[in-house]
Amino acid sequence: MHYSQIVDEALKNPWLLVLIAFVVLIRFLKSSWFKGFFGELKVRFSAKLLLRGYYQIHNVTLPTLDGTTQIDHIFISRFGIFVVETKNLTGWIFGSEEQTQWTQKIYRNSYKFQNPLRQNFKHIKALEAALNVPAESIHSVIVFVGGSTFKTKMPAKVTEGIGYVSYIKSFKQPVLSDSQVQEVMDQIASGRLKPSMATHRAHVQSLRARSDPEANRQCPRCGSAMIIRTARRGAKAGNQFWGCSSYPKCRMVQNII
Repeated sequence: MHYSQIVDEALKNPWLLVLIAFVVLIRFLKSSWFKGFFGELKVRFSAKLLLRGYYQIHNVTLPTLDGTTQIDHIFISRFGIFVVETKNLTGWIFGSEEQTQWTQKIYRNSYKFQNPLRQNFKHIKALEAALNVPAESIHSVIVFVGGSTFKTKMPAKVTEGIGYVSYIKSFKQPVLSDSQVQEVMDQIASGRLKPSMATHRAHVQSLRARSDPEANRQCPRCGSAMIIRTARRGAKAGNQFWGCSSYPKCRMVQNII
């Protein structure tokens, strides 16, 4: 049966039309895009209620030497700048700071995802390049909001639910003046790309290009070309990775995804 025939049948049968709409809605609600969007929405809402006195900027896309990077939330105060990465996941979560990938386990099924600490590290570096503040005033925060449970010990900056609020408020020593806070706000506003669907699509294309082993890559640290190298010794001998062509001047490396 062709799609045109399905449409004709649906128009004749309103119950079939309702069923199709219901199936489409369910698939949309289960999509990774919606889960990510809804998770970020949860953090926005809780932050508005619980982080009063902190300036809040959301969905910030910044240009980088190898494309763009997208930051979920930035909270700014005299006590520091907090860069928040949101993960809307269920199940058990296993991981450590050193691992490239973490594991989500739901019943007997296991799924790998990028270590969010490493993911947020790039956000931190992009923000450092855009701002005129000491690097130690910028802090990484990870928020899991989907009701997941950590099954391995996590650092304090990896939080669940509204735990990120307590972590951010634990910084009580002023490190920025009021004028510096305002300057940070202005620099982010002028340095970010315009929030739009076009910006989001370009960012997604940039991510796909970085994950394509056939695509040309630029070093996110110095802008030189990245080339595929092979580890000659150690536990990873024989494994390939992306290395900066300016080595040894620049020692940037990336995993081949």
